Amino acid sequence: MSFVREQLGFDPDEKQQLVLRGGRRGIVNCTRQWGKSTVTAAKAVHRAYSVAGSLTLVVTPSGRQSGEFLRKAEEFVRKLGIKVRGDGGNEISIAFPNGSRIVGLPGNEVTARGYSASLLLIDEAARVDDRLYRAMRPSLAVANGDLWLMSTPYGKRGFFWEEWEHGGEEWERISVLATECSRISPQLLAEESAKGDEMYRQEYMCEFGEMEGAVFSRESIEAPLQDFEPLNL
Repeated sequence: MSFVREQLGFDPDEKQQLVLRGGRRGIVNCTRQWGKSTVTAAKAVHRAYSVAGSLTLVVTPSGRQSGEFLRKAEEFVRKLGIKVRGDGGNEISIAFPNGSRIVGLPGNEVTARGYSASLLLIDEAARVDDRLYRAMRPSLAVANGDLWLMSTPYGKRGFFWEEWEHGGEEWERISVLATECSRISPQLLAEESAKGDEMYRQEYMCEFGEMEGAVFSRESIEAPLQDFEPLNL
């Protein structure tokens, strides 16, 4: 933690420290306004600064969001005394003197192929298309790179929910409720919770609710399948 505190000027809370120390596979299911983009930017800058020649890819649902993420990373890079510049080939990128790069990609499967990464970060993962997730995973194959998913839930759908719920022991899972974040006002939470709706439970309490407009719950669909026994023909 000395690197992020002393050189980046960022004092992470307890849960953010888990993200920074995390290993090969991690999922962060967190409240809105916790600071996931900031801590993930710090993780990206640390990788690029400490591992020469490495490539860190940041995937978000849109180019605008990738640009916002890179701006957070640029603030940290300046604190290292490094002049911020692009890599010359990617519009949203940061090149380091040691040959490392951070590249931000929009949620587009076609333009996101062709990279070989040391670290893949998927921000707002619950809203990133499943096809893009599957297309990006092979980018870690050669370097046996690390993969981290960060998001607030968006229903029982998509790879973010599937990996959180069924991904197995390979994943380190970190949950951060709004009530666990000292930077979120208890007064605001009291006002929001008084509405008593699913959006509060999703946005602040990290619950995976039913998909909007769904006629049947996920559990009612899956329950009959659990008792199904295939015929031996």
